[in-house]
Amino acid sequence: METLSDEMIMQKVSEGNLDLLKELFDRHHKHVYNFLYKMSGDRMLAEDLTQDVFYKLIKYRNSYNNGSFLSWMFTIARNNLKTHYTRNQRPHDDIEVLAYKAVEEENDISENNAHLQYALSQLDPYDRELVILNRYKEVRYEDLAEIMGSTPGAMKTRVCRILKKLKNIYLESI
Repeated sequence: METLSDEMIMQKVSEGNLDLLKELFDRHHKHVYNFLYKMSGDRMLAEDLTQDVFYKLIKYRNSYNNGSFLSWMFTIARNNLKTHYTRNQRPHDDIEVLAYKAVEEENDISENNAHLQYALSQLDPYDRELVILNRYKEVRYEDLAEIMGSTPGAMKTRVCRILKKLKNIYLESI
């Protein structure tokens, strides 16, 4: 059986075939959860917001315009997190100023991972978000540009500079 691309599946979902959303959920719910968890540091919040992202995929399916599905989905996830903090009147007005909490799995933390988490926590929140999306979630530069409202070249340059900064912070922490 031929495997449909995310974009093809979302197009069919936007045309009313909601049964196919299960395929998108199966493919991407862990990525969305991990992104939200790394940005918030809160497992329960990440679970709730992940469910809400997929609810919004159904609710706003008609606004999908055949672009990159990943860009569209992570834009919804970003906006969901921002909206959560705004609604709950946390001291965070924008996703770029969210406090990063190091995400560590119990009983499975290597010393290198702890140093990397520390180095990530030292980055500017906007920079940290770009690294998480690009390196952890493997979001392409073109998609990052669409999510962030920039150009692919600018995103590539920015990520390269951030990685150099991250490397320096990491090497200083060991």
